[in-house]
Formats: sequence, structure tokens, C-alpha cells
Amino acid sequence: MLTDKTTILPILFVLLLVGCTEPSPRLPVLGTPTIEGKDTIYPVIANFQFTNQDSNIVTNQTFVNKIYVADFIFLSCPTICPKMTKEMYNAYLPFMNDDRILFISHTIDPDRDSVAALKAYSKSLGVSSNKWHFVTGSQDSILKLSEYSYFSAAFPDSTSPGGFTHSGGLLLVDRKRHIRGVYNSTRPEETQRLIMDIKKLLKEQF
Repeated sequence: MLTDKTTILPILFVLLLVGCTEPSPRLPVLGTPTIEGKDTIYPVIANFQFTNQDSNIVTNQTFVNKIYVADFIFLSCPTICPKMTKEMYNAYLPFMNDDRILFISHTIDPDRDSVAALKAYSKSLGVSSNKWHFVTGSQDSILKLSEYSYFSAAFPDSTSPGGFTHSGGLLLVDRKRHIRGVYNSTRPEETQRLIMDIKKLLKEQF
């Protein structure tokens, strides 16, 4: 029987595509793991309790079964914070109607950033307070969470503009409270990478 080349060639092409396609690599889990028997245990975000712009208590339970993006800012920051919030907002927009994704911004200056101030700031951005939490609490708790859970620098510094030194990272956290990515908020291309990584994580965890 004669073989129809017009049928075989498309089939071979499809097989070649399938053979050359590799699954997209998983995002790394950040932080130094410990080994317990045969298990590799990665660090998780510690338990916390803060108050958001609606005066509601926000804890780890708020983020159960959610992927979320976190950062550390203060409202009177004259340097990097406006850029951070702009890029956080740009990451927020594609997922504003996706209830699997949340956002949280911690103030590192709770003495000045009252609940009312955080509420006004959030309203000026036009974001949903159920979707993007601006939180305050004891400064010590926030700074410890930044350093020991998010591995992100944040501390009072009288020599820095605004009185604080802190990193400009946006941090991607998965459903298991693991950090899966850090993104430089001063570079818009990093925000695009964050958006793509959120989509990867959605495929991995949902």
C-alpha cells in the first residue's frame, strides 16, 4: 500500500514538537533548608498578627490556600517606596479578580502610619482592601518578620532619607508559606517576571 506523505509529514512534525518540549521548570524554594530523615524542610513565613487598613486583624489564616505577594514600605518614604507600590500595583492589576492571589504591604513606620493613613493611601490607589492588605502592628514584630521570615532588610537608620533603610524587593509566597521568588521593584521588567511566576505557581499549586 502506498504511503500518503501529506499525512505522515504533519504527524512527524507533531511528534518532533512533543519530543522536544520540556516541562516548565518549577520555581525554586528560597531559604536554607534543614534535613529531617529523608525530608528536606524549607523555612516558612512565621506566624503573625497585624491590623489592616479596615481595622481588621490579618494573620496567616488570612492567606491560607492563597498565593501572595509581600513588601515592606512606609508612607513618608521619599525614595524607593513609591516605585515599589507602583510595581506592586502593576502586579495587582492582572490578578485583581482572582481570589487565589492576595497582596500585603507592611509598614515599617507604624508610629506615623496609622490605620487611617493606610486606609487613605489604599483608597488613593483604588485597590480592594480584601485583596491588598496594608498592615500595621508593633514595629519590632514587623522588622523581625522582615528579617527572619522574608530575609529582607528593614531597620531604622537616621542617615537614610526618611529615617529607614529597607530593601526594594517584592516577595512571592506560595500556599505552603514558602518564598518562591524575590523581584527588584525598581525594574519594571522584574514585575513582568513576577507576573509570569505567579502564573507558573498557579499551575503548580491549583
